[in-house]
Amino acid sequence: MSQITIRLVDTPADMARVEQLQAAVWSGADHEVVPTHTLLAAAHNGGLVAGAFDGDRCVGFVWGFLGFDARTTPPRLKHCSHQLGIHPDYRQVGLGFALKRRQWGFVRQQGIDLITWTYDPLLARNARLNIGKLGAVCNTHRRDEYGPLHDTMNAGLPTDRFQVDWWLSSDRVTARMLGPQPAAPRLADMLAAGAHLLNPRAASGAAQPPGPDLAAGLPAVVLIEIPSDFLALKMEDAAAGLAWRLGTRAAFEALFGRGYVVTDFVRDQDRALYVLTQETQDAH
Repeated sequence: MSQITIRLVDTPADMARVEQLQAAVWSGADHEVVPTHTLLAAAHNGGLVAGAFDGDRCVGFVWGFLGFDARTTPPRLKHCSHQLGIHPDYRQVGLGFALKRRQWGFVRQQGIDLITWTYDPLLARNARLNIGKLGAVCNTHRRDEYGPLHDTMNAGLPTDRFQVDWWLSSDRVTARMLGPQPAAPRLADMLAAGAHLLNPRAASGAAQPPGPDLAAGLPAVVLIEIPSDFLALKMEDAAAGLAWRLGTRAAFEALFGRGYVVTDFVRDQDRALYVLTQETQDAH
């Protein structure tokens, strides 16, 4: 692998490489590939397309466009980050973080302090990047956001998504973009400090979805465990995949309704857990 460069993409030739990469990232969904002309229109009108290139080969990309955050009055301008994709041969080398850091700098130069995007909350690798490494926060769960999708990652399940908020000038985000990553939280330490695990493991030691009922009087910090490899789980057992989708849907919606916010993510050996807290001082 030669030196990989991260750069803005705004020419038809490079944009065609981004289009071609999408088919490798989301196999089985050629009809859902965003075409070159749409990507060019976004890039030439205030949006962003950035690529990771190994020589002339595009091996990763992120793209988004301007939008409005309607949660404020009047609505605030934001950047909507629509897709981040890395070629399967180039995962686990930090390209996702590098592309998002390029996006962070570009959007800040536009005078915008918020980027939002969606992702599947059951994908532990994405959660570790979005919440743990980038410092995004989340209190919005969208049911079946995109309707049925037929690529290998999404087929057969409702497309529930987190919509995350990435507050670009917050201390938590700035520290991650400009300095070393903070130490990842440890499960044992959090439990010792009083965090409540909403879905303890079964007697067999297997992770299990949250139950339908949420106890009253929960502490300020709540943990929800998800599968360490949800894609493998749902391919092996579709019914189990659906149970996880519906169980976590109910739990997240209930906790968000009580004012909890996803603020961190734990990867501890073979375990993957969300951290939800009512303390959001530095969220934005």
